[in-house]
Amino acid sequence: METELSEKVVLITGASRGIGSATALKLAQAGAETILLHYNSFLQGAEETAAGVIKAGSKAELIHADLGTSEGIRSACEQIRSRPIDILINNAGHLVKRSKLAEYTEELFDKVMNLNVKSVYLITQAAVPSMTERRSGVIVNVSSIAARNGGGPGATIYAAAKAAVSTITKGLAKELAPMGIRVNAVSPGTVDNYFHEKYSNREILNNVISATPAGTLGTNEEVADVIHFLCTEPSRYIHGQTIEINGGMYMI
Repeated sequence: METELSEKVVLITGASRGIGSATALKLAQAGAETILLHYNSFLQGAEETAAGVIKAGSKAELIHADLGTSEGIRSACEQIRSRPIDILINNAGHLVKRSKLAEYTEELFDKVMNLNVKSVYLITQAAVPSMTERRSGVIVNVSSIAARNGGGPGATIYAAAKAAVSTITKGLAKELAPMGIRVNAVSPGTVDNYFHEKYSNREILNNVISATPAGTLGTNEEVADVIHFLCTEPSRYIHGQTIEINGGMYMI
């Protein structure tokens, strides 16, 4: 498993911290040749992730773009369109701001949907041609338990966006499987990382722990491990699935 990703070029969006950063380090340890690390505002985190990737033996390159805007999405697509990408991890996503129906603005709606949905679809569109030429490729999208339960207070549109990611995963899996490209998704529950440091509080997190059969929050590394599996040969017959990673909080 340590060398299974040798000679592979990987693109990870939202790679400056959290699940994206942990995934970059995991795939570098698995032998990926080059990892393209997208980031927006957290340059320090992107540079630290790149240093870890290089230490693990892979090459690292940074890609900057604000995926919350149409212009930023276009910029990201232009930066990757000519690259021979073997593995695409559509991880970038954010709640942006908790806001209930009465206060939700059109600008916030557009930013959440751009970041969590539009970027996934258009970056995939930019990356797929090189995969199609080689009749080989892996795409893993990052959804959320919010897609299943509607999200927490003020997170309705974020939840809807993540539900769209799960649906896009199924549609693209059907379309791209005949071309040798596998598309799947992971759906984390509440992960103990920066996202919930920013958007949750101790009471919310304690309630989540109480409702989780495993009795703990998830970790970035636990999600990265599943993403890694979906990028490797043992998962070769898995197509169009959204794998729930939540300690049993949500069971299908």
